[in-house]
Formats: sequence, structure tokens, C-alpha cells
Amino acid sequence: MDLSFATITELRSGLDKKKFSAVELARHFLDRIKNHDKKLNAFITVTEEAALEQAKRADKSIADEKQTLLTGIPYAAKDLFVTKGIKTTAASKILENYVPPFDSTVVSKLQKSGAVLLGKTNLDQFAHGSSTETSYYGPSRNPWDLDRIPGGSSGGSAAAVAAGLAPLALATETGGSIRQPASLCGISGWKPTYGQVSRYGVIAMSSSMDSMGTVARTVEDLAMSAEIIAGIDPKDATSAKARTHEWSQMLDRDLKRLRIGVPQEYFVPGIEKDVETSVRQAVEDLKTLGPEIIEVSLPFSAYGSMVYAIVTSSEVSSNLSRYDGIRYGHVTSEANNIFEVYAKSRAEGFGPEAKRRVMTGTYALSAGYREAYYLKAQKVRRLIVNEFNEVFKKVDILLCPSTPNFAPKIGTAADNPLFGYISDQLNIPGSLAGLPALSVPCGFGKPKKEKNKAELPVGLQIIGPQWGEGLVFQVGHAYQKITAWHNAKPKAFTI
Repeated sequence: MDLSFATITELRSGLDKKKFSAVELARHFLDRIKNHDKKLNAFITVTEEAALEQAKRADKSIADEKQTLLTGIPYAAKDLFVTKGIKTTAASKILENYVPPFDSTVVSKLQKSGAVLLGKTNLDQFAHGSSTETSYYGPSRNPWDLDRIPGGSSGGSAAAVAAGLAPLALATETGGSIRQPASLCGISGWKPTYGQVSRYGVIAMSSSMDSMGTVARTVEDLAMSAEIIAGIDPKDATSAKARTHEWSQMLDRDLKRLRIGVPQEYFVPGIEKDVETSVRQAVEDLKTLGPEIIEVSLPFSAYGSMVYAIVTSSEVSSNLSRYDGIRYGHVTSEANNIFEVYAKSRAEGFGPEAKRRVMTGTYALSAGYREAYYLKAQKVRRLIVNEFNEVFKKVDILLCPSTPNFAPKIGTAADNPLFGYISDQLNIPGSLAGLPALSVPCGFGKPKKEKNKAELPVGLQIIGPQWGEGLVFQVGHAYQKITAWHNAKPKAFTI
């Protein structure tokens, strides 16, 4: 078995059959990180000592036959997830030395399950971006082409899984930060229904949209991780009544009576030809399993990016106000009075994108503009939600591209402040509506202007109704049973 690119199901079987120990498995991935991460910059912090201790405890649990689905399985955590005694930076200068005194709920659940934390992954600073280029620690790189971005903001998590440095990684999404990097890196990513997974202990970006999910090699792996991390949390008022199931045991569904919608507005002007071809072929592949394919319309989705820009910036402005140079985080050494402590600490600690969003959001919430911008954006958001609700009366699931483009070269996105809104335009409407979704690999292609370059991954997006995790997992798993795109490995990391 190639441990580097094995699925969680395969690793679970190997651990239970004593083909290798949890300590051996942890050492394997820690060695992979040492050997390859200098090229990728996927990790900010590696927790080698703690990982080996956790692995020893996992081996004991397995010996005592007290294992869970993830006991002994290594994972990485996006550096937004608070980890007790382990530096948590949000990829920012302002939190570069912050060591939390508690675990986020998601990390706590994984620790209790016996999973083994390898380290904390790189991201766009405070999750503000779609390329990982706004990170204080420099950009992560795409394993399929090291000159390209892995996407973002969960770019480090996606790159780590795609390169075989971890079989599973925690990620977060506000408007595409799981699906877009999963698509650009050729792996599977799950964005849950808003409220399905606790936000407690995850550094906030936009509190009405932030969702905590995972990236892995297969949909089955995602379903296994979802069973562990989902569920109500009394520490998070936005988490919903427990709706978890044994999703990994419910994957083999007959799709013959399913109605699959294909929203034509999601094949947007300017979409890469090879992306559209791959996604439409994926629809045809699923059609062979017997579902009815129905063309649907979601015209209000065209306003999603504009709504998102106002709502998220407004909530970012509020959430980042806590970083004041007083309670924790970076403190300026140049202040002469309390005002300068606030102003200079924030000016020195925040990067350009964080500053841009704080200023935009503060303006949108200011007296005389709140109704014109923020409240109007929320009204349009309701129209988007209502539109999805109506469509899901006609169909059971939606299929479309995960992102309209291939991974661009590093520097391209950084030079364009609108890149994220363009790259995430097919993810944002579903996030505004709080819907569950997957991105799964569905092919490879070449950017129109770069025909001589190597082929890059394409992602198929599967969107379900609220609390429809079981259905999206079933459709994604069915697709992966009849295709092999999820088995592809970047050649540079197969050594």
C-alpha cells in the first residue's frame, strides 16, 4: 500500500489489521512533510512531538479495540482552528505568537476520536483571499504545478492532501474556500450546511457564513470525517440540533429516481473551455446511473459576489475589532498613547487585504450607508435563498463547475483584488444560502492561453439542499465509483 496517497478507508483497514502502527503512520507523514513541504509551503507549524504522543495513545486504543473511524489517522488543521498549547496564527502577523489555552470544538472532537494532528496549515491571512497569497508566511504552491496557486483560503490544507503530506485536513469556507482549492488541487472537499459543524474556537471571518469542513482524497473519506466533527455544540449558538448520521455507511444509493438540476447560469461567460467540457462530461457520466437530468435557472446567483463583498466585509470589520494590541496579539513598540496602541498595532499587524476589508466593511456599516449597502445586500441574499428553495422543489441536487478557471500562476491573483470574487462566483451563492456542497475531481485540462503547459485539475461541484449532506455524499460517491479522477497523483510528489 502506498501510504502517502492511501484513502482513510485503506489506512483504517491497515491499522486495524496491524499492517502498520499509528506511530509508523505518523512518522511516515511527518517524514513526507520534512522532505516535501519546503517546495509547497503548506504548513505553518508542524507538531511532530505531539503527533507521536497522540499516535502512541491511538495504538493503545486500537490494541484495546476501542477505536473510532479516525483513531490513528493523521490529519492537518488549517491555522484558523484554535489548538491548545499550539501556535494559532490565522497566517497573520498580528497573531504570529498567539498560543491558545483551549481547543476548538472540531479539534477537540478529533482528538477524542484518536486522530493524530500533524500540524497547522497555511491560508490567506484571516481567510481573506482565494489564493493563499495574502498569508504573512508566503504563498502555498499547487502540487500539480509549483508556479501556480493551490487556491484559498484553505490552500495549505488542499496542497497538503494533494501532495500526499496528509490524508485528511480541516478547512473552512465562507464563500468558496474549501471547494475552490479542492478543485484547483484535484482532491475532494466538503463544505457543510451552515450550522452542521461548530464554529467555536475557529477564528471568525464572516459569522453568518463561516462553515467548517474537510478535504481528503475521496468522498467516502469526507463522509467519515463528517461523522466525527458534525453535531450540535452548546458553545456555538449557531450550531443546529444534531442531524448527524452514519453517512459513510449510507453511500451506496441507487440514483435512478433522483432528479439532478444543471443551472445554466453557472456556465458563466469566460469559463475555460476544458472546464466546461469536463463538467458536462461528468453530468453525462452520472446520467448513465439513471437519474433524470433537468436544466434549471438560478438568475439571482449573478448577484452573489456583490452581496458577498458587502456582507463579509461588514462582518470582517466587526470580527477584527478585537485585535486591538491590548488583550492579545501583536503590540506596537512605537506608541505614545492609547490611541496609537490601537492604530499602530493594527496597522503593523494586518496585511493589505485585511485592511481593505475592514475599511470597506466599516464604510458599509457607517451611519447613512448601512441601509443603502448592508441591509440591501441582506435583502438580495434572501432572494438568493428563496430561489434555491424553489429550485429544490423541482430537483434533488445541483451539478455545476466548482470554479470557472484553472489555477493561475502565483502573482496573478495577488495583483487583482477582484480575483477571489471571480474565482468563487460559483460557490458564493450556495454559501450565502448555507447549503452543503462538494467539489470532486472530474478531469484535467489546459488554460486556453497556455496550450503547451501540463494539464491541471478540474472540479465538479455538487450542491444539495440544507441538511442534505447524506445526498451530496451519495452522489459524489456514486460518481467516484464510475470514474478514477480522484486517484490521480501529482508526479513530483510520488517519490
